Amino acid sequence: MDLLRWTLIFLIFALISAVFGFTGIAANFAYIGKILFFIFIILFIVGLLFGRRA
Repeated sequence: MDLLRWTLIFLIFALISAVFGFTGIAANFAYIGKILFFIFIILFIVGLLFGRRA
């Protein structure tokens, strides 16, 4: 769940940066947040698949 927490933190930073007009920084934060979210989803699915076999 730590990876999901970091994803939310980066997305919140992206929203705050966008509100204050730092569009380049907001885009970078959103990109990192998106990558972390996809890594979380992949690891979650792998954990579900291998967790059922044990």
